[in-house]
Amino acid sequence: MAETPETRRGKIPDIDILEMFRDKNVYIETYGCRYNFGDTAKLVEILKHKGSTFVYSAKEADTIIINTCTVVGTTERRMLRRLSLFCESDLYVTGCMPAVQREAIFAVCTPTIISPETIHESYRSIGTVAGEAVAIVQVAQGCSGRCTYCLTRFARGPLKSFTEDEILAELLAHAHAGTPEIQITAQDVSCWGRDIGKSLPFLLKRIEKLPGRFMIRVGMMNPATIKGILDDLIEAFTSDRIFKFIHIPVQSGSDAILDRMGRGYTVADFEEIITAFRKQYPDITFATDMIVGFPGETREDFSKSLELIERLRPNKVNITRYSRRPFTPLFTVKDCPDWVKKDRSRMMNILAEKVYTSNNTGCLEKQVPFLVTETIKEGSVMARSPNYVGIVINENLPVGFEGRAILRKDRKYFFIGELVR
Repeated sequence: MAETPETRRGKIPDIDILEMFRDKNVYIETYGCRYNFGDTAKLVEILKHKGSTFVYSAKEADTIIINTCTVVGTTERRMLRRLSLFCESDLYVTGCMPAVQREAIFAVCTPTIISPETIHESYRSIGTVAGEAVAIVQVAQGCSGRCTYCLTRFARGPLKSFTEDEILAELLAHAHAGTPEIQITAQDVSCWGRDIGKSLPFLLKRIEKLPGRFMIRVGMMNPATIKGILDDLIEAFTSDRIFKFIHIPVQSGSDAILDRMGRGYTVADFEEIITAFRKQYPDITFATDMIVGFPGETREDFSKSLELIERLRPNKVNITRYSRRPFTPLFTVKDCPDWVKKDRSRMMNILAEKVYTSNNTGCLEKQVPFLVTETIKEGSVMARSPNYVGIVINENLPVGFEGRAILRKDRKYFFIGELVR
């Protein structure tokens, strides 16, 4: 039988790996998605309780932890370079790579593996939070998708929704710590609850009733899992506690490519979702993802993706060049030449930035409410409008400060704002 990530993964021995960090100086590097950063935040809280001290460089550390990502080939190669750099150190590795590419890791170093499950189980007995300006709360692990290009679904496994009580308790801890922005995240946030007979709109309604002053940013949701809950989801977004922001990846404007990707929806399905959200919330901020150079993508397929961007005019497009990943159904299928991927990526980025400029022009000189969510540096903060528009204000304002600003300058991905006094 062919070896797969599932048979390769195995089980981490039942020993307290994390006890090895007691009273040590620890250096951590984290790569990849918000979910990985959520794992690191939990790991930090666990190690604090074991007397660990966190340092800002590997040279100061007794122990090094690398939280890995392997979503595309370039990231994988970067991970292996970092791991090889620390091969003589007391090295620990977590994240997605150990589950699916353990041999590649052990070819360049001999670390101890920390599974995400070990982190989650250990954290349940801790429950403390750091009190950061922007916090991450994970609502589920894994997904219910069958995307033909995705290695992450093997690394993280099938959908496992965390309980609402667990999620709400963590949210309350962040609220009590004074965190103004909490990002709920998962591999697919909109599939939360499908395995336990509940739904994301139900969870959002529960979150709305929590005490405290904080805003929620809902993380990436897939069209295939939104379809069955669309009306309830849109209604749940009416809460003043939820940023009017959606990140819904389409990946292609061609139905033929979406079918080849195994995405489980059509372009029409996607457009229906975006149109419905915009009908209810005309100023909603909309981010999406596109993959270019997918196997079999013709010029016509690519043109349809460009046309979709022009038609729907998203506020942000995350563009990725297709990368063959091991264990995926298309791993041995003929790939597009790199020059085609680069050319299409460049063309799409040029178009997307034109759309951003066009979208932003209508916002200049508007006065909007804001919430300060981060300090950038002395005399400069990042604030967010109710629809999650980024506003840099060159003032010394405390995190959590609420006010109004005039949007003075467009920087494509954010605005420079002037505080209204």
